[in-house]
Amino acid sequence: MNWQEYELEQARLLADAQAHAASMPLEDIDVAHWDIMRNDTIWPYFQRLRNDAPVYHHKKSIVGPFWSVTDYESIKAVDTNAAQFSSEPTIGLNDVGPDNSASSFISMDDPQHAVQRKAVAPVAGPRNLAALEPLIRERVINILDSLPIGETFNWVDKVSIELTTQMLATLFDFPFEDRHMLTRWSDVATSPRKAGLWNTLEERQAELNDCLQYMTRLRNERAETPGGHDLLSMLAHNEATRDMSAGQFLGNLLLLIIGGNDTTRNSISGGVLAMNRFPEEFEKVKADPAKIPNAVAEIIRWQTPLAFMRRTTTTDVEVAGTVIPKGERVLMWYASGNRDETVFEDADKLSVDRPNARAHLAFGFGVHRCMGNRVAELQLRLLWEEMLQRYSRIEVVGAPKRAISNFVRGYTELPVRLHS
Repeated sequence: MNWQEYELEQARLLADAQAHAASMPLEDIDVAHWDIMRNDTIWPYFQRLRNDAPVYHHKKSIVGPFWSVTDYESIKAVDTNAAQFSSEPTIGLNDVGPDNSASSFISMDDPQHAVQRKAVAPVAGPRNLAALEPLIRERVINILDSLPIGETFNWVDKVSIELTTQMLATLFDFPFEDRHMLTRWSDVATSPRKAGLWNTLEERQAELNDCLQYMTRLRNERAETPGGHDLLSMLAHNEATRDMSAGQFLGNLLLLIIGGNDTTRNSISGGVLAMNRFPEEFEKVKADPAKIPNAVAEIIRWQTPLAFMRRTTTTDVEVAGTVIPKGERVLMWYASGNRDETVFEDADKLSVDRPNARAHLAFGFGVHRCMGNRVAELQLRLLWEEMLQRYSRIEVVGAPKRAISNFVRGYTELPVRLHS
């Protein structure tokens, strides 16, 4: 299927979804079903919920009962109320099993969360990023210079994965020749069985245990050498994290790997897709590269690489006139909030001039706001700066393939052709 055929088919699917979302009973809407996320037809269902029930209890979802929060202001209210909306036991959907055998600071409340987060925060600080910028630009240049002109290739593999994996290897001071193991561990940790990366929970856990063993060896080596500025050295030498259990260490590793991989990787692919869907926006940044920083924020809003974050109510609490009982699973749908028309005009459109693009929800709010947001923005900015100097067009020539996930809004394939 070429790009034009894909766009026509996507318009048809979206029209069907709009009719379906408008006519079906609210209790039959299941925004946690990965098929509508994978088909990119979730938007009418989010719109229906925002309009009719922005705080809604899904009693018969494929993932079990949960509450959806879908409008911008309610999501922000939940995200900034850590006292009544706990990150424990997890920010994911599962309360038991491998997803929770490894806890991380994102799944902790303060004060423990703040103490562990502080241990690794310097890696994403302004001073460290300023030091890393020349290296990141060099790697961007090397990747782009290796790409074929006028030939079709998979952008996800050649650019999105390669750049983010190189960045992860740098932040962990991970052996460069083994860097693709980081991508594999991230994918295994975030993908459901249906994605085909693992067949049993035991297989999945075995791969994550491989991650733990590899990283434990590196951490123990770093513990013998003070003064390192990589993530493993910071974990090894900080008083709050040096004696973590194996489960906590693995949990924090996966958090840092996934956080460094999925947000940037899928925004890189999503940005190219969006610029093809809205080619006039590409021409704007091509004509005026000063628009790139705002365009990066807008790409992240439009893509929203992580669809939701979960909280658990610690008390009965009212949100937007609806009372959510104590002990309930609550999903803040960042993907929906970022398409809220009351905040973002013509929200389904990419607009590099959008005045409030940086108000997006993709990095969250409050104490759990994404620690690596500046790392992601830096990589995207440098990539677009270098791409715009080289290419008159980055043409998507076929249908993208999306990841099977209700959490990660990602891509496995994006066929493109570069024009000099």
